[in-house]
Parts: sequence; structure tokens; C-alpha cells
Amino acid sequence: MENVVAGLSTIDYVIFGIYALVVIGIGLFASRKNTKSAEGYFLAGKSIPWWAVGASLIAANISAEQFIGMSGSGYAIGFGIAAYEFMAAVTLILVGKYFLPIFIEKGIYTIPEFVEKRFNKTLKTILAVFWICLYIFVNLSSVLYLGGLALETILGIPMMYTILGLAAFALIYSVYGGLSAVVWTDVIQVAVLVIGGFATSYLALKLIGGDAGAFAGLSTLIDEVPDHFTMVLDQSNPQFSNLPGIAVLIGGMWVANLYYWGFNQYIIQRTFAAKSVDEAQKGLAFAAFLKCITPIIVVIPGIAAYYITVHNPALLEQLKGMYGDLVANNIPTATQTDRAYPWVAQLLPVGIKGLVFAALSAAIVSSLASMLNSTATIFTMDIFKEYVKKDASDLTLVTVGRLTAVCALVIAIFIAPLLSSLGQAFQYIQEYTGVVSPGILAVFVCGLFFKKANSTGAVVGVLSSIVIALLLKFLPINMPFMDQMLYTLVLTIAVIVFVSLSTNENDDDEKAIITTAKTFKTSGGFAIASYAILLIVAVIYAAFWNPQLGFAF
Repeated sequence: MENVVAGLSTIDYVIFGIYALVVIGIGLFASRKNTKSAEGYFLAGKSIPWWAVGASLIAANISAEQFIGMSGSGYAIGFGIAAYEFMAAVTLILVGKYFLPIFIEKGIYTIPEFVEKRFNKTLKTILAVFWICLYIFVNLSSVLYLGGLALETILGIPMMYTILGLAAFALIYSVYGGLSAVVWTDVIQVAVLVIGGFATSYLALKLIGGDAGAFAGLSTLIDEVPDHFTMVLDQSNPQFSNLPGIAVLIGGMWVANLYYWGFNQYIIQRTFAAKSVDEAQKGLAFAAFLKCITPIIVVIPGIAAYYITVHNPALLEQLKGMYGDLVANNIPTATQTDRAYPWVAQLLPVGIKGLVFAALSAAIVSSLASMLNSTATIFTMDIFKEYVKKDASDLTLVTVGRLTAVCALVIAIFIAPLLSSLGQAFQYIQEYTGVVSPGILAVFVCGLFFKKANSTGAVVGVLSSIVIALLLKFLPINMPFMDQMLYTLVLTIAVIVFVSLSTNENDDDEKAIITTAKTFKTSGGFAIASYAILLIVAVIYAAFWNPQLGFAF
């Protein structure tokens, strides 16, 4: 670890400067033909190849939420948090097989637009408002906060300045260029963040392994902190409420993943921009492959930070003697786990630190750009065009989209610093997204696979889901939030089915036949039957053979 200095050196700034110029240049160049029409601005003219779709999906997904938040959960929980990533890979394949062809066939701009085609305008508007609020008050604000926290630790400057810098960076190219700028810069961003992420993990392990190398460092972690490599936690684990045992594999995490990868506008929007259904499906498969390597670059540094600061105080004191205040400042703790990744990153050598700084910025800025573009798309197409000016020209729609993105970003900038009291921000994001996502997922599941689901049932269901989720969250039943999500989904589906059958409302045939029909009757039916068997076996196992892994109340 020679040549380690506080903050960034001149070489680091040069590396970051080159990265920033390349990203802005590519963003402005790629979008030069797609900023005049609504389809060009919001869907990149439907011209994106599969490899760019896959890279953009991962760049939008891997953000400060993963680099900082998931690494912080790696510090607190261990490698078990990687279940989100491995199950996401499976979910991407399911989305590509069953949901994506329907969305693309309908030629939609937004997920709420599909809801209108299947149900009605009222439900579309309700969900559009839900998503806009979720993106601004949870996603954008938390990404800005986590990114600001990381750069504050690395650079040693006040968080508000780092938040403003990240916001300005995302604003420069994404607001002007639209989805084209976002997708093509994401290709560069994902390459930088993967290389930078691997560099951090390798050097963190080498720090632990010493002269024996990085693989020896990994062996040391596995041998000396084995609890941090447990994938399925039992009820004796203090982190059980965040990863509730076997329920992770058969319950709430499926709700989180299916919602996020299948019905989340800022993720699924880039698949709408693919050249064809086939290209979009290949892109999802490529993204699934990339998800499988994500834990290596985001979780391992968190476990390494835990080992150094908690398990091996002798190594920590040795590092303090070598690097002084660089190590002594901003040490992650049980209440400040999100400092784990930036604390490790600041110990990197000159040059490598600049690359990792660029990787962090890439992760943060690409997600900000994606969220801003999707927030603008939903507001413009589902609210402004629907209720303010139905005959708006393409130029008007693009202008409204840009103004919406700016307003959303300004609001998020003011909210971001208020999140500083969080412990594990990754869990905060999952938990509060989980209040909304089960109801939305229930609407889509019923809309796609239950022919008799009608508009009244869907509206009552999605509104009641919030009440159900809040009751499960705040009633004194001590239920892990992942279990809350599962039970909220099941109860909401029951409400939709009951109300739909009770009201006898007749949606027209064109709406009722929006299902996966042929595909679902064969392989889809087999998939659900397999899941049902797995669920039964897992519950019996948890109840009789190992109750410590069961569903907890």
C-alpha cells in the first residue's frame, strides 16, 4: 500500500477528469439525433443493441445503494446480503421470458401506461404519483446522500458540496440528452465501475493477506469471520430482521426483485428502447451475468472493513501507525456501517484511488441520470400529457421532461442531508420501497395472470396495500420487513380477487386478454408449480427440522 495519501493526488484528479470528459462527451454526442422527438428523448429512438441494454441496466442498478449501502450491509451482516444479487439474476431471466414481450408489444413509454391499457386511467395516475414520490423522496435522495457520504470521506470536503457536485454532473448530460445519453454513457460507466470495484476488493484483500496476497486474505476472512459468510441467517443472528432466514429464498425477496426488475420504470425503460424483443431479452441475460459478479466488488470490501476494524484490532493499530489520521478518521462502526466502503477506498494507492473515485462517481451518476429520466418520463407522459395538454408537441414534451428532471433533482438535494441518521441505508431503501412495491406487484400479477381482475379491484387493492403494509410495519408484532412484503403481497392479491369477483365489472375483451397466455400455460405453469412445491418443502423444513430458519413474528 505504498504511495497512500489523504484525499486525491494530482494523478487521481487527472484520471477522474479524463473519465468525466469522456462521459460528458459521449453523452452529448450520442444524443445529438434524439432530443427533438418524444420517442427519441424518452426511448432513445428504440435503437439500443442488447449489450448496451444489459450494461445500462447494471449501471442504473449498481449505485451508491450497492457500493456504499450494500457494502455497509456486508460490514454488518456479511455475504448473506449477496442473496439480493444472485436472486436478481434469476429474476432478470423470468422478466425477460414472461413480462417483457408483453410490454414491448404494447409499444408503451411507461409502466403506468400499461396499467391504463389493462385497467383504467385512475389507477394509472395513482401509480404514476406513487412512483414519482418514491423516486424523489427515497431513490434520488438516498443515492445523493450515500454518494455524498462516500466522496466526503474520500475527499475530506463537506457533504453538501459533494452532493451538489454529483447532481451537477448528472444534470449536464442526462437532462439535455435524454435516454440516449444515459444508455451510451452507461456502457462506459459500467466498465469503469467493474474495474474500479475489482481493484478495491483485490487491494482490500491484499491488505489483509499481506505478503501472501489477496487470495490468502480471502481465506483469512473465511476462516476468522465465518459468520460473515453465512448465506441463510437463523433467528439467533442479530441481523435476522434484515435477512429473515429461509423467507429470503421463498418469500419477500422475490417481491422486491420482481417489482424492481419487472415493473420499475427507471430499470425497465431501457429495455423499451431496445431494437427488438430479442435484443431486449439478450440484454436482460447479459445483465443477469453481470449481477452474479456484483457481490465480489461491493460486499467483500465491507467484510474486509469489518475484519480490520472489529475482529483484528492489532491490524487496525498497525495501519494507524502507518497512515495516521487517514485510518483513524471515519472508521465504520455498528451504527455507521455505510462508511465501510469509502474507508477502505481511501487506503488505496495513488492512481488506483482516482480510478475507484471515478467508479464510485460512475455508479452514482448513472443511477441519478436513470432516475431523473424516468421521473421525467412518467410525469410528462402520464400526468402532463394526460391532464394538462393532450395535444402537446414533441418539443413541448421534451421541454417539460427536462424541467421535471431539474425540479426532481432540486427537491432530492434538499432531502438528501436529512438521511444522515441512517444506520444501514441499503436496508432503509429496501424497507421503504417495500411499503409500495407489494401492492404494485399484486396489481401486475393479477392484471397479467387473472383474467377476471378488473379496475375496481385493482384500485381498491393498491390503495389497501399501503394500509396493510403500514399496519404490518407499525403493529407490535416484530415482523421482519421482508416477511411484511410477502404477506402484504398475498393479502393485496386476495383483496383484488375478492373485489373483482364481487363487483362483476366487465372490462372489454381487448383489456382482458392482456396475459401471457400461450407461454404461461406451458413453461409458466411449470414454473409456478415448481415454486409452490419449493414453498411447501421450505415451510415444512423451517417448521419441523430447523425452526430457527422459519418465518418470524
